[in-house]
Amino acid sequence: MIYQPPAGARDLLPLEVEQKRWINDRLQHQFQIWGYQRIVTSTLEWLDTLTAGGAIRPDKIIQLRNNGENSLGLRPELTASIARAAVTRMAGNSDPQRLCYRANVFRNASGGHHGRQLEYYQAGVELLFAGGVLADAETILLLADCLNDLGIPDWSILLGEAGLTRSLLAVFPPAIRASVRTCIANLDRITLEGLELDARLQQQALILFDLRGKPEEVLSKISTLDLEDDAQAAVNNLKSLIELLNSSSTQPLPLTLDLSLLQTFDYYTGIVFKAVSFQDHQSYVLAEGGRYDQLLGLYDPQGKTSPGIGFYLSIEDLYACLLTTDRLPQQAPKSDCLVIPRSKAAAATALRYARQLREEKSIKVELELSDRPEAEIKQYAQTCRIKQLIWIEADGTPRIENLN
Repeated sequence: MIYQPPAGARDLLPLEVEQKRWINDRLQHQFQIWGYQRIVTSTLEWLDTLTAGGAIRPDKIIQLRNNGENSLGLRPELTASIARAAVTRMAGNSDPQRLCYRANVFRNASGGHHGRQLEYYQAGVELLFAGGVLADAETILLLADCLNDLGIPDWSILLGEAGLTRSLLAVFPPAIRASVRTCIANLDRITLEGLELDARLQQQALILFDLRGKPEEVLSKISTLDLEDDAQAAVNNLKSLIELLNSSSTQPLPLTLDLSLLQTFDYYTGIVFKAVSFQDHQSYVLAEGGRYDQLLGLYDPQGKTSPGIGFYLSIEDLYACLLTTDRLPQQAPKSDCLVIPRSKAAAATALRYARQLREEKSIKVELELSDRPEAEIKQYAQTCRIKQLIWIEADGTPRIENLN
């Protein structure tokens, strides 16, 4: 039906646009005062760019026809595009690179989900060419500042470590490892207990399942495990990061250590995190991110690897959380005044007068375009919350009328 948007797409009307603009503007303000500069990348990317290293599955990408040899796709996220731009277009710039964005992304719906949302709106940051605990702490504290500035109620951050979790899962046979991972990620203890594992591996699986909660308690449980050197290094980094976050925050950070946390995109190599909020018996995923120290090397002409970390915020979920608060604008933007030519002879004068107001006073000015009765004009102005009418008489004289 040509009078409806495609399945999975939707229109945003003026009030919703204004409310989401308010969210975006506050996020961009936080990004900028932390020293991040906005970047705009292409909506279209080569499919090979988006799937480099197997980070994103091709079936998640909305692909487009191309007359050349390579296929194109709509970006399903921004990190890959920004990584490509940074190593190919910004080589030689001073490090680190602090980049931020606000953009739409597109994700192919799973089979059998006709009408499921395809287009999403995100804002986020990428901190490139900077590794270490201090860069990790900056990223998480910036996320916390964003959520506090918006006034999101009852939010918390789930913190995991992708490399550590993979190391802990490596003890399971490859044939059953994916099932163990799925059970842990989905908090499905019943299915986990039913897997065909020997007693030792069953105990290991249940230990992994319970590795979530207060950071100090989870770290205490991990200390009882026999860890490889790289896993122990990851644990030490986690300890340092949590200590740094706690000592640098003016108020306790609502932080849960969750080693079952595995992100949608598999290019994460270090910490991963997710900001969530629970309201009216419903959970919202407000933001997701993590460290990806191998991704930039996929786009570097010499294959040079460089560290990176970032996160995106879901504008849709932030909006849903704020709808029940008094933080969002409750009305679409209004014009400051309406200029009305009294006759056709006054039309040119009215146009000049309206332009002069816009240029000199930087206010929003509408022009009355029809010759409808005065009562209808005033009713329109009141409906649109326009407080001032400027009548342009036939001789060009303006008459100002303020409405209550």
